[in-house]
Amino acid sequence: MAMMISFGALAQLAHLPRNPSPAAEVSQTVGISKITVNYSRPHVTTPGGQDRTGTIWGQQVPYGWSDPIPGFGSGNKIPWRAGANENTIITFSDDVKISGKDLAAGSYGLFLLVEENGTATWIFSKNTQSWGSFFYDEKEDALRVTVQSEDHDQTPRLTYNFTDLTGNSVTIALDWEKKRFPLKVEFDMHAIVLASITDELRSTAGFTWQSYNQAANYCLNNNVGLEQGLKWAEASIANTSNFTNIGTKSQLLTKLGREAEAKEIMTAALENPSATEGDYYNYGRQLIGQDKDQEALAVFEKLNKKWPNHWLAPHGLARAYSALGDYKKALKYERVALERAPAGSKGFLEGFVKTLEEGKDFN
Repeated sequence: MAMMISFGALAQLAHLPRNPSPAAEVSQTVGISKITVNYSRPHVTTPGGQDRTGTIWGQQVPYGWSDPIPGFGSGNKIPWRAGANENTIITFSDDVKISGKDLAAGSYGLFLLVEENGTATWIFSKNTQSWGSFFYDEKEDALRVTVQSEDHDQTPRLTYNFTDLTGNSVTIALDWEKKRFPLKVEFDMHAIVLASITDELRSTAGFTWQSYNQAANYCLNNNVGLEQGLKWAEASIANTSNFTNIGTKSQLLTKLGREAEAKEIMTAALENPSATEGDYYNYGRQLIGQDKDQEALAVFEKLNKKWPNHWLAPHGLARAYSALGDYKKALKYERVALERAPAGSKGFLEGFVKTLEEGKDFN
């Protein structure tokens, strides 16, 4: 069946409203990457009021390829333009995988070949300038992927939706009438972020210790590029040495299996003038999380010696003794912490006291 074309729509002035199939643009950010779809939105109901439900697939949108229109277009077989009016255009800010296949960053004409058996083939064309799909040429294909269509709730006006969003992927879904055509898109997000960080650090961000420390922490927290993260931590320390960035370097060394070095620099960091009671406390908690309870106790004892009147001092000792299973001693220190703590912290401390009274670890 030949694909239908409205030459009235083709000939109209570019900036007049297109009420039957209005233009639309939708975007989704995935991590720091962006996907944008520009398309036009036909309705199941015609402007004259005819409900075409049940006739969209196989009739309004023919199954398979459509025959070329004599005297117009490229003369090649025609896929559906996956929308109305001009090309549907999809743009990726970064390189992607489409259903597991590589596609370079950039803009593409987007077409869809719908089959009667429920499968459909998405076609990404390097040609984004043509009107509709009448000038389609397979030699301009950048990628084709085949998907399985799905039954879906009635969607009167054709819509591109983004579903199943994660930190590095999303499904783009064309929904119209009672069908959905999904398209899985994935980014190598960590590689993209690391490249972006590298570029940013070549600009004004590279003049501050905080920026290098943030970069190092991205590697640390996501367990990626640890050697590069270590270099960024060292650059941060070279800029301004403080407990925060020394701690970042120590944690990276630990993840790299260099625990003796990590311990050595943290011992020095605790003597850094920038170290606060909160730094001691957080480091002690970190050690407990690594099942280094005796080392945590030593840190909390130093905290108690340096800031004997601060509520975190007895609270830290309570944590260490609780981790070591000495609930009686932990309870003694936690009651002292409860007395000294600011009003906003008393609530959770009361809960810890109750847990210790029951003979349980509150870490």
